[in-house]
Amino acid sequence: MVTRAGFVALAGRPNVGKSTLVNALVGRKIAIVSDKPQTTRRAIRGVFTTEDAQLVLVDLPGVQRPRDALTERMQHRVERELADSDAALMVLNAEEGVGPGDLWIAAALRRSLVPVVIAVNKVDRLDSARLVPVLQAAANLNVADEIFPVSARRGTGMAPLSEHLRSLLPESPFLYPPEEGSDQPREVLLAELIREQVLRRTFQEVPHAVEVVIEEIEWPKDDLALVRALAWVETDSQKGILIGSGGRMIKAIGSAARKELERELGARVHLDLSVRVRRSWRADEGLLDRLGIE
Repeated sequence: MVTRAGFVALAGRPNVGKSTLVNALVGRKIAIVSDKPQTTRRAIRGVFTTEDAQLVLVDLPGVQRPRDALTERMQHRVERELADSDAALMVLNAEEGVGPGDLWIAAALRRSLVPVVIAVNKVDRLDSARLVPVLQAAANLNVADEIFPVSARRGTGMAPLSEHLRSLLPESPFLYPPEEGSDQPREVLLAELIREQVLRRTFQEVPHAVEVVIEEIEWPKDDLALVRALAWVETDSQKGILIGSGGRMIKAIGSAARKELERELGARVHLDLSVRVRRSWRADEGLLDRLGIE
């Protein structure tokens, strides 16, 4: 049997729903979701395998003009992943329409010389009268031959989009074991699930200043995992916000995160989550290397 396999890079402005789209296409949660911009810091590969095709989706950081060492690395990763991909999927937010940022991304995609498909996401939030001009504006970008209106949250339009993306892949053996849904190390995924809960509960600068690392995972019993995690922030005031009055914020974050970890690990979890100040970590090139933010 002839099989196809390859990489499709997802490009789009921050907060257009790329992570939700990856999760919907893969059929499981491998990328965290938040309404905060720049949620995704690493290029996350989601793997969707059928009998004769394997689609490897690369959820890129939100394309943006760099403003510090962290966002500069994120942008360089975008450029490298696009160059190495077999196709690109540009994601637009139907509610916001096409803006200057989308024009900038479309120009970058045209330079990449890979086939481009557009997914107009969040169409469930618009009626047809409002959707038609958005689809026309997407066509006017002149970057893609195919445009798919979808709702990643509801699953609307995902099957035709997935089928078309698979048709763009070259003939190839599978690149990952068929049972794998992602190439992320387990520790990275667990850390991201914790950071997701931080993003959902904090505001202003705090979400962007937080990074979570898993220090240790122990299994004292087959059905019990002890997870020790550390949340870094850049200032004492951010630490105070993250801990909260009487420790209420960090307890709420830990409680919600524990449920996500239990779902991922398939076992009971005891989560030991602490907060530490590491000033200007986003500008620390050595630390970014160790965190795997290339």
